[in-house]
Amino acid sequence: MRKCRPSKNHGRRFSESQQPEEVALKKTLCVVFIAVGITGCAAPKFSQDQLPDTVRVAAGHDVVQETVGVGTIVYECRAKKDGAGFEWAFIDPDARLLDRNGQHVGRYYGPPATWESNDGSRVTGAQVAVSPALAGSIPLQLVKANPATGVGAMQGVTFIQRVATKGGVAPSFPCDAAATDKREVVRYQADYIFYKAK
Repeated sequence: MRKCRPSKNHGRRFSESQQPEEVALKKTLCVVFIAVGITGCAAPKFSQDQLPDTVRVAAGHDVVQETVGVGTIVYECRAKKDGAGFEWAFIDPDARLLDRNGQHVGRYYGPPATWESNDGSRVTGAQVAVSPALAGSIPLQLVKANPATGVGAMQGVTFIQRVATKGGVAPSFPCDAAATDKREVVRYQADYIFYKAK
């Protein structure tokens, strides 16, 4: 049986060091494949069957890439826009995108929210809908992609789903006048599923 081996990072933006979450993810993927008797490292094709209707992609689009984002989100304590108190504001996401084999294939960062492939192509988008996830995790999300820039994997992407989220919610620390402009970094993980029109 072929074993899954971590691949060297060929991304232009990534260092050679791996985050603990990525190492654990690769081990988990290999264990799952071995347990079900799969001889290679290909994951089952993604299905929307278990997703809420609000974040499903309509018929006429196919999944072209499945990735796992592993990284961090920066929150900043700010006064609410209506002036009624303070809140932790979502500021800066930064995650490495791994394919189902655990290989680096791109990066997710912002603002604005941008998904960039190692081949240099990248895409931004506008949120269409969100749906609650498990407690302590950021919501599931459906994004309509803007036209991509650069030549490569992101060309033609129409929708992006954020699913299987873990962590990433705003800090539980108090956010008040005394904490204004304070920033906190939280870890998160999520699957990003990319679609193109048929």
